[in-house]
Amino acid sequence: MAHRRLRQPQREAFTLMEVLLVLVILVILGSLAVGMFSSSQRKAQVNAARSQIGAFETPINMFHLDTNQYPPDLESLRTPPSTLGDTSKWGGPYLNKDIPLDPWGAPYQYSYPGRYRPEEYDIWSLGPDGIDGTDDDIGNWQ
Repeated sequence: MAHRRLRQPQREAFTLMEVLLVLVILVILGSLAVGMFSSSQRKAQVNAARSQIGAFETPINMFHLDTNQYPPDLESLRTPPSTLGDTSKWGGPYLNKDIPLDPWGAPYQYSYPGRYRPEEYDIWSLGPDGIDGTDDDIGNWQ
């Protein structure tokens, strides 16, 4: 009897085209995930800036109640300003910590009288682009 060799079915390997197709799909999925993450991070930074701007309102209003004027700058919330005639009215420091930077590492901007709120003050962040007066500025007038 002749021995017949049973042929085992040959395993086919992936072709180069199939491997490249899988890699392209993985790159597309990765770029979508990164895009969604960076969008969420931008939103979180904007919300953090809005929250910090809101947190400045209480110390500024306390300064106003004590001195009957708005502070000339944010540093006046930590140390009495030289423009304040009677420093005995100054009841600060109104902030226990140093004035924080915005989420993009720039100082918050402050103006009294305000450009957008002339009766009061404006406080704002330059936003992600770091340029004053652009659409991405985040302020207490919005």
